[in-house]
Amino acid sequence: MNEVSTQKFVSDIKVLLDDAEALLRATASETGERIVGLRERLEKKIEEGRKTLAAEESAWRQKAEEAKASTESYLRENPWNGVAIAAGVGLVLGLLLRRD
Repeated sequence: MNEVSTQKFVSDIKVLLDDAEALLRATASETGERIVGLRERLEKKIEEGRKTLAAEESAWRQKAEEAKASTESYLRENPWNGVAIAAGVGLVLGLLLRRD
């Protein structure tokens, strides 16, 4: 997963958790044994989800930093390869944009 899609995924999960909490607050006045049980389970799942998300987000960021460091190291050791790759990507993008 690239960094942009990872950030979007994390953002979407945060929105989902916020919406679930809003739903819990909206149904706070509802009573009944079954509803109370469902609310308690949902609250527990939301808390677990937030903890898991925080841990995964940290792991994703660590992996991204490692990949960045590895790429920078490779490009320092092989600068002409980096130039060739950039030129190739530029050529392909130029051809794609020229197609109309």
